[in-house]
Amino acid sequence: MSEIFKKVEQEAFRAGITPRSKEATAWFRKKVQKMRGINRRALMREQELELRSTRGARSSKGIGDMYMYFYDAKHRDTLPYWDAFPLVIIVGPAKGGFLGLNLHYLPIPLRAKLLDELMKVTNNKAWDETTKFQASYKFLTASSKFKWFKPCLKHYLTSQIEGQMAYVPPPEWEIATFLPTQQFQGNKGAVYKDSRSMI
Repeated sequence: MSEIFKKVEQEAFRAGITPRSKEATAWFRKKVQKMRGINRRALMREQELELRSTRGARSSKGIGDMYMYFYDAKHRDTLPYWDAFPLVIIVGPAKGGFLGLNLHYLPIPLRAKLLDELMKVTNNKAWDETTKFQASYKFLTASSKFKWFKPCLKHYLTSQIEGQMAYVPPPEWEIATFLPTQQFQGNKGAVYKDSRSMI
């Protein structure tokens, strides 16, 4: 577990917050939004993080897991904006990489709503390494409860991922979701406006 994540989790425990409850989502949202100046490179170097190769993300083993990583968009010169440090839930394979939900593309209130719904569709409630989101593209498009996923769905090429991917274990999903680690490039001001329009 990352030192940042550990610190926030300990504070939640001291505050008597019940993990994976609506109360926890609200608490984490308020707490981590106040955090500023997070050094993403230092975060990725923390020994407690479990780094995984991009090969794992392309296999069925990675589907349903959450990852964070550095990314250099292949078409960066023609994209209006892109996230250089995605926080992604892998939902399926795609040519040269995978399809993933980058939660950073949603403003915090909508991010909280999507996370609440996604937490209801896990394969088990053990909240350990066996726990995964059951959110395939087909599943997401079939339910109006997940309408917020649309601006988040991106095709990531493993060749454009810099280094390894950091696996985010289930107990840390809430912390990672609200941690201000997004690193948008290009027209940053249009990101959330466009996301709301898509929804």
